[in-house]
Amino acid sequence: MKIALMDSGIGLLAATAAVRRLRPDAHLVLSLDPDGMPWGPRTTEDLTQRAVAVADAAAAHRPDALIIGCNTATVHALPTLRARLEPGIPVIGTVPAIKPAAAGGGPFAIWATPATTGSPYQRGLIEDFADGVAVTEVPCFGLAEAVEHADETAIEAAVAAAAALTPKDVTTVVLGCTHYELVAERIRAAVQRPGFPPLVLHGSAGAVAAQALRRLGEQPTPGVEANGTLTVLLSGREGALPVPALAYEEGRLLQEISPAR
Repeated sequence: MKIALMDSGIGLLAATAAVRRLRPDAHLVLSLDPDGMPWGPRTTEDLTQRAVAVADAAAAHRPDALIIGCNTATVHALPTLRARLEPGIPVIGTVPAIKPAAAGGGPFAIWATPATTGSPYQRGLIEDFADGVAVTEVPCFGLAEAVEHADETAIEAAVAAAAALTPKDVTTVVLGCTHYELVAERIRAAVQRPGFPPLVLHGSAGAVAAQALRRLGEQPTPGVEANGTLTVLLSGREGALPVPALAYEEGRLLQEISPAR
C-alpha cells in the first residue's frame, strides 16, 4: 500500500506520522512545495494551481490514496483535486475538528491562521456543527511560519500571543492548522488554567489517517514490520525531509524510514 500526502511545507508531518503509526508497512510519498510556500497568502486560483502541481507530482508515483495535509489547501483545492484524480486515487482532505469539539459542550476555541479565522468556510463549520456552543475564533499570527522554520523564539511568542486571545474559561482548543499539531503540547501548556480540568486538544491527523485507510478498505495494523519506504518530493524534485522537520518528533519518526529506491 502506498499513501501520498501533500502540503506546501511540513504541516503534513502530523498526518504522515499518524499513517506511519497505523500502518508501518505503508510506503509514503510526501509532496511539498518549497518553491511556492507559503500557500496561505495566495489567491484561490494561484493556490489551486500550486496544489495541482504538487498533487500531480505525487500522483506520478502511483499512490493508492492522496491526503491533503493542509487545511487551507483543502478549503480551496479539494474539489479540483478530486475531479482531477478520483476515482483512480481517492483524495482525503483535512477539516478542523469542530464537530467533535462541539460534542464536548464547550466553551472552546479554534486556533487558525489569520486568513482562515473568520472565513466563510470556518464560520460555516461552526454554524453546522457548533450551533449553541460558545466558540471563540483565535487568529494565530505567525505561528505556522514559526513552526515551519522550527524557530523556537518565534513559536514561543506566537503561542503566547494566541493564548492571550483565548478566553480563560475555554476547556477545549481545536487546532485548525496542521502545523499547530507539531507544537500541541506547547499550546496546551500556554492555555491550561490553574484549577480547570485538563485542556482537551482536537487535531485532525489521526482522523485523516484513519479515513484514508477506510477509503482503501484497509485496517490499522500497527504491530506489523516497519518496512514502508519514504519518498520526498520538493516542488516535484526528489529530495530529503527539510531540516526543520527533524526538530519535531513526527519528523524524526519518519527519518527512520529508508528512502524509496
